[in-house]
Amino acid sequence: MSQIFHPSANTIAKVSIFGAIFFAGGLLVILNEVNRSPYVTRVGVAREQPVPFSHKHHVGGIGIDCRYCHTAVETSSAAGIPPTETCMSCHSQIWADSPMLEPVRASFRTDRSIEWTRVHDLPGFVYFDHSIHLKKGVGCVTCHGRVDQMPLMYQQNTLNMEWCLDCHRAPEKYVRPREEVFRMDYRPQESQQVIGARLVKEYKIRKLTDCSVCHR
Repeated sequence: MSQIFHPSANTIAKVSIFGAIFFAGGLLVILNEVNRSPYVTRVGVAREQPVPFSHKHHVGGIGIDCRYCHTAVETSSAAGIPPTETCMSCHSQIWADSPMLEPVRASFRTDRSIEWTRVHDLPGFVYFDHSIHLKKGVGCVTCHGRVDQMPLMYQQNTLNMEWCLDCHRAPEKYVRPREEVFRMDYRPQESQQVIGARLVKEYKIRKLTDCSVCHR
């Protein structure tokens, strides 16, 4: 019986199989990189807001404490967005006629909240409690970055699960004394590993990595 396929068909078949494998692998690598890119994670991308609120000016320049605006951060799972009255406690006197602040004044007049664009937006299936993290010595900067240097607010970290787990598996790399939680320029007086290990014991921090801790 005569040969149906040319001998080169064997080579073509092998090259095609290996080519398909490398193509699939390359595609997975590309998809993984895209998934980690700022286009997806929004890391470093400043969000457009109804009012261009500057943390750099208010926190870094004036020195306003995080808790002045985010009043519930120590007692609630959510940090809270300040009501317009908080803004107007200063801006009824300072820059009271600024066109840029008209949305703030309009909100105050009409008693309608400003529709801020959420920057750190976790999926609905993720539970996160601000208060417990602060009580365990996790600083604002650890998650939100140096907001005192951000003219417009942006996301510093990916908020991906692997990023959360990095801290949950090794909290000693990140925790700080409770009295330093809100300090933007905190630097440990000794090795972070040393002070972190001590605080993990003192604050009774457990390395919680079970799915049910965050997915409830």
